Amino acid sequence: MWKQALAKVLNEGVVANGGEKIIRPCSYIPGIGFHQGQVHCAPRSFFGVEDFLDDDNSRPYTYTKEKKSKNTTKHISFKQRTGAFMEPFTLDVFISKRFVSASITHRVTSKQVAVAGTNSKDIKAVLKSRSDIPACLAVGRILADRAREADVYTASYTPRERDKFEGKIRAVVQSLIDNGIDVKIYLD
Repeated sequence: MWKQALAKVLNEGVVANGGEKIIRPCSYIPGIGFHQGQVHCAPRSFFGVEDFLDDDNSRPYTYTKEKKSKNTTKHISFKQRTGAFMEPFTLDVFISKRFVSASITHRVTSKQVAVAGTNSKDIKAVLKSRSDIPACLAVGRILADRAREADVYTASYTPRERDKFEGKIRAVVQSLIDNGIDVKIYLD
């Protein structure tokens, strides 16, 4: 009954004052589903564009859509992806509130070639603090000596996701470079 009355008003309009059509209402009549209806006689929007719904029926197409790139990840060349893996030795630096440790590991065999940390007895006795910048420099110097004894002169370093290459980590790596180990740093 309601649909019939509404359809009659939409088709004929409201008649008043001796047969003149003064009001022609505009409305959105939904069909069976939620978004299956059409906009009938919709008023123009503020910008002069009718607010028809876009493909996914979520918002009017007067809004600008975000441009989606075909390649969601940034293009990285083959050399950039595999360059770090051509270096057989990797440097791992771990810094906590209480101590600093670093190691050089062979990538293929996963064997630690050289290890140094402020928890070891020989370093612990000499240092004032086990987690400050002088401790980091000492760890780098001792690790460089032990790596040269094992005939390792190059290593690659990629910081962990949560680590920033600054402060104590940078001090360890710089100490290694100053003491004769060529460290290639791969920052993402």
